[in-house]
Amino acid sequence: MRIGVTAFVTDEGIRPAELGKALKERGFDSLFLHEHSHVPVERETRFPAGGGLPRMYYRTLDPFVALTAAATVTENLLLGTEVALLVERDVMHAAKQVASLDLVSGGRMIFGVGAGWSHEEMRNHGTGPRTRGKLLDERLAAVKEIWTKEKAEFHGEYVDFAPIYCWPKPVQRPHPPLYIGGDGQAALTRVAAHGDGWMPHSVSDPAHARPQLDRLAAAVGRVPVIVASVSPAPELIDAYAEAGADHVTLSLPMRTEDETLRILDGFAELARHYR
Repeated sequence: MRIGVTAFVTDEGIRPAELGKALKERGFDSLFLHEHSHVPVERETRFPAGGGLPRMYYRTLDPFVALTAAATVTENLLLGTEVALLVERDVMHAAKQVASLDLVSGGRMIFGVGAGWSHEEMRNHGTGPRTRGKLLDERLAAVKEIWTKEKAEFHGEYVDFAPIYCWPKPVQRPHPPLYIGGDGQAALTRVAAHGDGWMPHSVSDPAHARPQLDRLAAAVGRVPVIVASVSPAPELIDAYAEAGADHVTLSLPMRTEDETLRILDGFAELARHYR
């Protein structure tokens, strides 16, 4: 069982390079970062976790910039998005950013993607909430074409471009592992069609861990699973290990650097039991 960390890196907390070094020193396997380009002032979409939107959503850094900073001070730490909102990103820029980070890091990038939940946020990027799933499917197919073809082209309903050159190509072949985020049937269907693995959000009750992963096996078969944002509770990690998860990432709250390092010390003590 691999143990990593999922975080919101913000302008008010520990810097990404310092976080990367702290994870390396404590023996963690990975760092995954959340993404939100902005927070609309007028919001109608309900926050999935309930209640008000936490402050960290307003302050988060761009994940690719932050992961690059972490890449420069680590050698083996896996680096990923949890999740990148590809429905809000230009497909060519996204392909180049992921490939560039994979190159800079020496082939350590994991591209976790999701359709997103904030309707107002995606509308500001020109994405319709009702069609975001179809758009995501096309952009996933298009980035693979860009990564794997010298002359890439794509012709779909939402993504359409004539042959292009786009370098760099990823270090990993055929491309960085592509994990699909989300917990519903649409996400499982997308795993089967486009993904190399599944990245569900953690449940809070250990009794629900196996049923959650069993749904994937029933729909798709056996694929790698990274469970994101897991609470640092041994019984929950044990449940995911027994259910067949390959990798879990502990949810790291954003605090000052000193506070964050103390939290990571506690996480590291827990993680030692799974190595």
